[in-house]
Amino acid sequence: MRAVFADANDTLAAVAEKLWHAGDPDLVINRNPDVKPDALPAVIGDAEIAIIDHTHLPTPVAAECPGLKHVVFLGTGARSYMNPEELAGRGITVHLIKGYGDTAVAECAVALMWAAAKGFARMDRQMRAGHWVRTDGVELTGKTIGLIGFGGIAAEVARMAGGCGMKVVAWNRSPKRHPGVAFLPLEQVLAESDVISLHLLLNDETKGLISAKRIAGMKPGVILVNTARGALVDEDAMIAALRSGHIRHAGLDVFAVEPMPAGHVLTTLENVTLSAHSAFRTPEASDNLINAALDHCRRIAATGR
Repeated sequence: MRAVFADANDTLAAVAEKLWHAGDPDLVINRNPDVKPDALPAVIGDAEIAIIDHTHLPTPVAAECPGLKHVVFLGTGARSYMNPEELAGRGITVHLIKGYGDTAVAECAVALMWAAAKGFARMDRQMRAGHWVRTDGVELTGKTIGLIGFGGIAAEVARMAGGCGMKVVAWNRSPKRHPGVAFLPLEQVLAESDVISLHLLLNDETKGLISAKRIAGMKPGVILVNTARGALVDEDAMIAALRSGHIRHAGLDVFAVEPMPAGHVLTTLENVTLSAHSAFRTPEASDNLINAALDHCRRIAATGR
């Protein structure tokens, strides 16, 4: 059985080479993270397994890969890049990887929260330009953080925020219980929280969940952090709320369109801290991610599923 890592960047290619060992399925690494979807049939060839990082795999393109039976997607957000149900209809199973970067993403969310509260990004920009601009920050001790969606990443954020003296409340689509966390209705979480941090998977039910109406229902001066998916939020409504000050500051690692187009309006707002979808990018998370992908390949080779 043969696997192809279709869109490996240099970092993940090196990790895959390090963690692959004799007896694993044959692995071909295509060191081109910018491969175009229409080039995937040539890259994948007749391999049974394709490891995909963040390249779109339209169903008609997958149909041109004669041996393809399994796609190992490096993360949980495969729906942003392919249609798992359509692929399943063609006999191609999509495998996800959960939990590999829970701590890394949680640390990024907390870092964005603190940067937003203290205005570091604006002061850094101004000082580099030769201006001595000081901003008034917000103390987060004693404040309430609301977690929208509660999986492994949110549990880590809850641990860190609780350790900082914050009250932690949360909403999840299915019932949950967790020590030190009060689970409340969504609108109540939005209304009571000084910081809102998003931790939902993107699907048809969650797309646009943070709508203009729900943004209006947030506490005035709220800090919004998004390390999940940009499409969870009505971007135009968020921008309007940032301009009005209803949202004090947004710390964003994800966006409606990625990479963010040059000159995007978010780059012009002083009360936004931007990160290039890199919350998960740590050596520890990369090792976890690639080892989990290889474990999928090993299992598929051994069991056929």
